[in-house]
Amino acid sequence: MKFSGTNVLVTGASRGIGAEIAKTLAAFGLKVWVNYRSGAAEADAVKEAIEAAGGCAAVIGFDVTDEAAFIDAMKTIVDSDGELSYLVNNAGITKDKLALRMKTEDFMAVINANLTSAFIGCRESMKVMRKKKFGSVVNIASIVGETGNGGQTNYAASKGGVIAMTKSFAIEAATSGIRYNTVTPGFIATEMTEVLSDDVKKSFTDNIPMNRFGNASEVAEATAFLLSDHASYITGETLKVNGGLNMA
Repeated sequence: MKFSGTNVLVTGASRGIGAEIAKTLAAFGLKVWVNYRSGAAEADAVKEAIEAAGGCAAVIGFDVTDEAAFIDAMKTIVDSDGELSYLVNNAGITKDKLALRMKTEDFMAVINANLTSAFIGCRESMKVMRKKKFGSVVNIASIVGETGNGGQTNYAASKGGVIAMTKSFAIEAATSGIRYNTVTPGFIATEMTEVLSDDVKKSFTDNIPMNRFGNASEVAEATAFLLSDHASYITGETLKVNGGLNMA
């Protein structure tokens, strides 16, 4: 894929989908800033893997829910590289529980980690990118933000909010040459799904038209496409990576 920009910040990139996104973007020639909150060793391992494959990476640790820290991180990147071309807001958490038993603090913790942090990233990236009239942002949401899911009221609200917010940013930033899009993964094979029993996995895959979980690399490739020059006339869109589970 072709990229006119030079660097990218990927939040929550120390493991799982975020780590795969970081490695994929580095393989396309971008310098990747690998963000982590608590997994320093894992982030270093991602950086080492990127460099071993001939890519360029730097590790930057901060909590995406800390507004001042997020802003400082953007400044660090711009001071180092002279710009920020791309951003992937991937960091997020879950605190699953039935709504009747969910405490407000558990609801807000997920909103802050998944939605508010993405807002901060989108806002601050616009400030940086508009100076060069160029940039692209991809927010990683979820199929749950489109369909809802029992026991995940907070997660569904946060990811549904990300989808709607992305469209608003896309409208506001279009004349500044900045694009905002969303990827909504379905069931993806990660560390979290590895612990599921075969029966539980089958109950999920039976409802997926492609009859399998997706791979993190498939989410990463979709993300790379939306960031790249090949998607230069695409903004405010939601790209579903779910094996046909939700086609609406």
